[in-house]
Amino acid sequence: RIAAAIRGDAVDTVPYSLWSHLPLIDLDPVKNAEQTYGFYKTYDVDILKTMNNGMYSVEDFGAVADYSEIAGGGVAKIISTPAHRPKDWLDLEPVSVNAGTLAREQEYLRLLLDKTRGEVPVIFTVFSPLTTAYKLCPDLMRHVAEGFGEEVKAGLRAITESTCALVQRVIEMGADGIFFATQLSSYAAGEENFYREYGMPYDLAVLSASSGWCNVLHAHGKDIMFPLLRKYPVQIFNWHAWESLPEIDEAQALTGKCIMAGLERMDITGGRKNEIEYRIYETLRQTGGRKIILSPGCVIRYPLNEEILAFVRKAKNEIEEKSLKLEKALKELGQAQDELVRQEKMATVGKLTQGLIDRILNPLNY
Repeated sequence: RIAAAIRGDAVDTVPYSLWSHLPLIDLDPVKNAEQTYGFYKTYDVDILKTMNNGMYSVEDFGAVADYSEIAGGGVAKIISTPAHRPKDWLDLEPVSVNAGTLAREQEYLRLLLDKTRGEVPVIFTVFSPLTTAYKLCPDLMRHVAEGFGEEVKAGLRAITESTCALVQRVIEMGADGIFFATQLSSYAAGEENFYREYGMPYDLAVLSASSGWCNVLHAHGKDIMFPLLRKYPVQIFNWHAWESLPEIDEAQALTGKCIMAGLERMDITGGRKNEIEYRIYETLRQTGGRKIILSPGCVIRYPLNEEILAFVRKAKNEIEEKSLKLEKALKELGQAQDELVRQEKMATVGKLTQGLIDRILNPLNY
């Protein structure tokens, strides 16, 4: 189904997906694999994104995260990092994929693949090098502005080398592709020229490391740099649709790719059923149900509202069924109109032919 959506073929039903975070659970590969597989079975998603710990890309570089506030509804915070001063970027070195948090996340993937056994495409979450660098040092842009761009690039090269090695490894393990999350590729976060120099080259290096057939670009945030991102070499384009431009049909037309969008995640979090149905209807109307994976633009916040998530699937099925019936009726109407036109043309041709025959057989009558 996902392969058909990527090709733009007709599908038996429009595929859909959604994902969340599993706070604290995501620190234990065994529990995370169990919960992720349970999520897949409960919500019957057509493509399964790994729900990795959000700090996994920085910890092996020496960052320390504090998870103490999660139990009370808070978020993890980085409390210590090796990158503070511009010269610290020069000390960053590539990390091994065979140890630490990167090994933990691979074990999570291995256990998950053992459970899914090819039932569903699995895509492994990977953060862009600039995203990881910014988590390591929020002063990154200031360092560049102060003239230490080459130092920052040295750090980005180390991060990119490690990320590429991880991508190659997870594809070898059996992941169908990567979910490549870039969190600074928006005009709200910075200038386009900055991203062209400090983001894009390293993004493309990581994407080139994936030989998967199902790679997704996740353009995070509002006001994304769509003129740049739409040209990235991926099979699927995902962004905060309905929160940020481009529009659904615009994204599909200008990327030429399968899009993964259509649901606004805060509608789901807020339980706004009217908005959920409207956006599903509009998405199916604008795409015709082809080259589309119905999904939110980003993570569904924890805790999950199971009633609303069940409503999303039910609404999708009902709207799709009615849309298909309408499409079929319109197609049959068009065929009937074409047949009437054909019959009228044939009748006209018949009259003209008969007139010509009369002229040939009875020339004196004319």
